[in-house]
Amino acid sequence: FFLPLLIGSSGNAGSQASTLVVRAMTTHDVEMKDWLKLFSKDFFVSLLLGVTMALIVSGLGFLRVGSVTLALVLAVAMLVNVIIGSIMGTLLPFILRLFRLDPAAASAPLIASLADISGVLIYFSVASLIL
Repeated sequence: FFLPLLIGSSGNAGSQASTLVVRAMTTHDVEMKDWLKLFSKDFFVSLLLGVTMALIVSGLGFLRVGSVTLALVLAVAMLVNVIIGSIMGTLLPFILRLFRLDPAAASAPLIASLADISGVLIYFSVASLIL
């Protein structure tokens, strides 16, 4: 029940960030030299989003299973997944542009795949550390 929610949230956060960066690149609102500014801004936005989603998913986990430990695992995994997904979505268009690839064509599918893989690894890593 929780794994699709965790990896889906990571992919959605990454795709949203990627869409915004690609649009800004297309309209020339952002240049390659602006990656650090965008990275730091997006990090704080994803932190706020991740904390909000972590509180919600941990509450759902506690109500569904009744375990504070599982709620903690879900909260930490959600927070880390959203931040990682968002960071991937912000940086990947810059990396693709650096290699002279089209960020608009490659970003969303690549982010979805990377978010799925990292989401599973993060969830099981957090669970093995806490449980």
